[in-house]
Amino acid sequence: MIEKITGPVFEYLAEDKRLIKLARKIGLPLGGTFFVGGQTLDETVGTVQTLNQDGRAATIDCLGEFIESEKDAIDIADECIKVIHRISEDQLNAQVSLKLTSVGLRLNPEIAFAQMTRILETAERFDMRVTINMEEEAVCESIIHVFEQLRTRFSNVGIALQANLYRSRFDLERLQSTVRVVKGAYTGPADIYIERKETVDATYLQLVKQNLLQGCYTQVATHDEDMIQEVIRFVHQQGIGFEQFEFQMLQGMRPNRQKELVEEGFRVVIYVPHGVDWYTYLMKRLAERPANIVFTAISMLRL
Repeated sequence: MIEKITGPVFEYLAEDKRLIKLARKIGLPLGGTFFVGGQTLDETVGTVQTLNQDGRAATIDCLGEFIESEKDAIDIADECIKVIHRISEDQLNAQVSLKLTSVGLRLNPEIAFAQMTRILETAERFDMRVTINMEEEAVCESIIHVFEQLRTRFSNVGIALQANLYRSRFDLERLQSTVRVVKGAYTGPADIYIERKETVDATYLQLVKQNLLQGCYTQVATHDEDMIQEVIRFVHQQGIGFEQFEFQMLQGMRPNRQKELVEEGFRVVIYVPHGVDWYTYLMKRLAERPANIVFTAISMLRL
């Protein structure tokens, strides 16, 4: 498969500090605007306003890829809090997402817990949901442990689970919570990660259906039309109200289908990356899905 060739190349580029520094200096006109909301808050707000105009909501993902100190973690949390305030001030139809590693999980889980508490306290004042992104399996248990601690105090926090991890079906039953179900972008040992696409697809639908039947709010994050159609069929069959779930897609992916789903009466939330670490995010998306290269090239030619 082509991603086995291009994937390592883009993973290398994602971590190249010289290119990261250059990208931050040049800014998004380098070609990232197709997939990234903005490097500055004003840019991201403009992207979300455009989405809101035709009924699409947003989850603004506060990027933070290179955390080396507690100060770095605090800075990312501060930026996330600014985003929350701006969402409220501009009356945007939006929520926020972030990685726990961006607020210090690898340094010390207590740092991540403290920063997430600050973020959730702010979001709670505005009745806003915050979703914790899932990451590679090595930090999966730490993420879930911090999430469980936060959930004892906050009802506005959700978490993502990956269908390509064997453990996710047990985590779903354990958590009984608001969950974003994704297929999963990380890979690893065959006894930890599901490699076969058909099995990942089946697991994905199992997770979505189980969470819906548990009565938990479910964020159905997929661009796969077969998955979308099966979820629609299932909720109709089970009499599950549209208020119990939402479809989520990445910014720049299937925009026409996003609008169609809105017109069909579904809540559609677009994942909008925000921040100076947009370059690393973009390179990792290209590593995962080579077809994104075409979209990015078109975006660069339009600028």
